[in-house]
Amino acid sequence: MVFNTTSAEALDRHDTFKLHLPLIKQMIYGFVGMGFAYYLCKVDYQTFYKTSYVLFWVFCIFLVLVFVPGIGLQKNGAQRWIGMRSLSFQPSEFMKILMPTYYLAFFTRLKRPLILKSFLMILATLAIPIVLILFEPDNGSAGIMLVTLVALFYLTKVRWVYWGLPLLLMSVVGGIFASKMKHVTDRIRVYLNPELDLLGKGHQPYQAKIAAGSGGLFGRGLGESMQKFSYLPEARSDYIAAIYAEELGFMGIMLLVTLYMCIGYFGFKIAAHCKDKKGFYLASILTFIICFQAFLNLGVVSGLLPSKGTNLPFFSHGGSSLIANMMVLGMILSVAKKSEKTRIVSFNE
Repeated sequence: MVFNTTSAEALDRHDTFKLHLPLIKQMIYGFVGMGFAYYLCKVDYQTFYKTSYVLFWVFCIFLVLVFVPGIGLQKNGAQRWIGMRSLSFQPSEFMKILMPTYYLAFFTRLKRPLILKSFLMILATLAIPIVLILFEPDNGSAGIMLVTLVALFYLTKVRWVYWGLPLLLMSVVGGIFASKMKHVTDRIRVYLNPELDLLGKGHQPYQAKIAAGSGGLFGRGLGESMQKFSYLPEARSDYIAAIYAEELGFMGIMLLVTLYMCIGYFGFKIAAHCKDKKGFYLASILTFIICFQAFLNLGVVSGLLPSKGTNLPFFSHGGSSLIANMMVLGMILSVAKKSEKTRIVSFNE
């Protein structure tokens, strides 16, 4: 699908576009991701907790470096990448993994229940990468990290008054102020009716609906999409599922959704069978991250959610996302492997 969507660009940029380059780069990132996943699968997941402190601050430095001229790369008005010759990587994709791991490493080392002072300290620390990502700007990744934090607080049973009550108050106050702002209400109107701004914010959601709707039950056929020919921007990344739906139809999308449901089912099953709290927390939150990103992307493509720059795990074009998500699978498999060894030892005893 990556080659399928990017090959259409050759018609517009035949003089500068290298037809097979996106596919080759994605394959390279895929093999690198497989290597990391295999290594992480073999390593005891306790190691992730030990190294998370160092890696967290290293990637915070990377998030700063994206703003440094000559090091950071600017694409579509955003500073999100660090360039290395013809390849680049996006630190925020790895921070989605490191932030929850850092928090869990901090939480599991506590000798007593989390008090307000400690909670505010760790919250201030975790706010650093989120603020840096917002400055890039990358609202989608920042939003995913904020929701992941809420899931973490619920999972680790942090007192409701520490985070739930302030979140509720901020949501109510923010909602009241937002309802008074014209540009916010305009965006909500366009989200509900993309036809109101077909040349602006409503263009992508509207074209995505056309793509998905024209696929019918079984699709136009692989490679037969019309929307990929510059009608639907970002067809290779954020909206690749729309092209997939156009070519393989409702049955193809159902297969894709089933695959993500399988990842969710087996990930949470691994967490539920883990007798160690560290393994339970890690497998649960990593599975949540994969499933939540898939939900956001497919929700945007179907028009159920407002448009945000969120790619589809394992599917969209993007090397950093692919490597990070494959690393997540490796870490979940590490928890499963350790749990299986524990059960075998217990059975033999």
